[in-house]
Amino acid sequence: MNRDFYEANGYLTGIEITPPNEVEAIRAQFDRLEAEVGRDKARIGLLDRHFDTEFIWRLAANPAVLDIVEELIGANFHLLATHFFCKYGKEEKFVAWHQDVTYWGLEPPTALTVWYAIDDSDRENGCMRVLPGTHLGIRAHGKSAQEGNLLSINQEVPVTFEEEQSMVDLELKAGQASIHDGALIHGSLPNRSDRRRCGLTLRYVPTSVRQKVTNSVGKRYTPVLVRGEDHEKHFTLEPSPFPFP
Repeated sequence: MNRDFYEANGYLTGIEITPPNEVEAIRAQFDRLEAEVGRDKARIGLLDRHFDTEFIWRLAANPAVLDIVEELIGANFHLLATHFFCKYGKEEKFVAWHQDVTYWGLEPPTALTVWYAIDDSDRENGCMRVLPGTHLGIRAHGKSAQEGNLLSINQEVPVTFEEEQSMVDLELKAGQASIHDGALIHGSLPNRSDRRRCGLTLRYVPTSVRQKVTNSVGKRYTPVLVRGEDHEKHFTLEPSPFPFP
């Protein structure tokens, strides 16, 4: 079962989300957004654009995505945030080993990230890498000593040699997705190809989660309830910005 593997390893990969005949249309919509804001902004500066850009909302609320998220974290959950990560070719930009929830201020620190491939993502252009089974606790993070870390406050978590030996590359075709637990250690190498590598991260949390402090960049989240009911009412919710798909 998806859930058994996910609970043991902290990730799933190769999930088909977008039919092949729709992949190019989604990429074209991102290309227009990228041209509008510029590459510097598109690299890591497109946050929560599901509120004003319908194709992003439609990916975040896609029933194929929500069904598998429900299988993994339960019937009631919010879309917490969305964020694009783009790596352009022949640049030494990378993502250091880290855990997503370390700086999000969540209690309990329970979250799930869907990584949707706008472009093909492979070893050559810097696909995401994960360390299976490292999601069973939050570790202290330090600062990366290497220049080019795309993480917002240059964080990095130390890992053991044995953990690095277990590393798995999450290679995806455009239109596919991977999913990882918010505590799973992951990162990515630089894009050493001539191709862009763009992915959209979709962050989900059960409604039982609250934000006890602001996140690492001082943000208070304003989620959208995307499945089930919000009995706990820990957040000030936003309405769905567009109709559900």
